[in-house]
Amino acid sequence: KEVKEVKEVKEVKEVKEVVGADLAQPSFAYLLIKRTFDITAAGLGLIILSPLLAVVALLIYLEDKHSPIFKQKRVGYKGKVFEIYKFRSMIPNAEQEIHKLQHLNEIKGAMFKMSKDPRVTKVGHFIRKTSIDELPQFWNVVKGDMSLIGPRPALEREVAVYSERDKLRLNCIPGASGLWQISGRSNLSFEDMVNLDLYYIEHQSLWLDFKIFCKTIFIVVSSIISGLLKRSSKHGAY
Repeated sequence: KEVKEVKEVKEVKEVKEVVGADLAQPSFAYLLIKRTFDITAAGLGLIILSPLLAVVALLIYLEDKHSPIFKQKRVGYKGKVFEIYKFRSMIPNAEQEIHKLQHLNEIKGAMFKMSKDPRVTKVGHFIRKTSIDELPQFWNVVKGDMSLIGPRPALEREVAVYSERDKLRLNCIPGASGLWQISGRSNLSFEDMVNLDLYYIEHQSLWLDFKIFCKTIFIVVSSIISGLLKRSSKHGAY
């Protein structure tokens, strides 16, 4: 296991020599405005949503008496490794159990995707469906590890098997949401995700970010309302 991890870290470091060579670079003004918006929106989000965050954290803890926050190493801009924060939606030892499920992977490429993952908890099903599990990433945005909008931050084991073209998606600060997330991520392949990310990197603009931001809010709010209505109808049926 240690040898594998060392190999992954080495390959992640090599990414820094590959990315950024053939992609358009955004202007300083765009990056400044985007960063200002990120800090403001994410900071306000943490404050305004603090009651919701506290309730979700409590529900997760009460289910199995383990930490409600899940921390994981991800690969960000130019191959920089950082620690991402999410609400834990799976059993505490989920990372150690993934090797038992690799043969059930439903997506081609470097990612792992399983629609009925047995590691997901009861609370986890709801917060994953509504994307509430992603809210702690606002802290990553405030810290500067991530942006509100950008490519999905990759796992080290994923980057270790990236092609040269795949590595180009690391030429942008990763985001809490992006084109992949609002384009039906459950039905898209890894190649589709890479194509969407490279399109975003080449066409970064405040207008594109605004459209992705608005659609993300619409999807999240719709998912929460839908989830609550379904739970309410189930209880009402008894």
